[in-house]
Amino acid sequence: MEYSSPNLTVNLSTAGGKIACARCAAKSKRTGNQCGKPALNGKAVCQFHGGRSTGPKTEAGKARQRASVITSGNYTKESIEHRSRSALRLAWLEDAMYVLKMTDAPRTRGPKPKGYKPLVTLEDVKGFILDNPLNLPEGSVEHQN
Repeated sequence: MEYSSPNLTVNLSTAGGKIACARCAAKSKRTGNQCGKPALNGKAVCQFHGGRSTGPKTEAGKARQRASVITSGNYTKESIEHRSRSALRLAWLEDAMYVLKMTDAPRTRGPKPKGYKPLVTLEDVKGFILDNPLNLPEGSVEHQN
């Protein structure tokens, strides 16, 4: 086996060094070892790891493929975006509680959601409350404004 330094592809040498080919780049989840089969021509992986697949080409085919792999709906773009918006709203509510001195508990640890900007002043909290109606029913006129 040889390693070429620019892209770290592994070359297989068979038949006493007479045949050289690229090695499949797929790795085992369980052991972490690289597949020992030769990769298909022009591909990085062998036929068993998807080297023959070209994937869906049309938008309808891509939509069918996306729909076929959804098992729970937790990882769709819509659900991820909804959770991110909810986490952002909770982070701002926590900031508002600290600014209004409603709590002195430790702050939530970890990375903040996408789009988070801390609320530091009373004016920031007022703007947050006016821009984000919390307890209005879905169909109300105030909720749509």
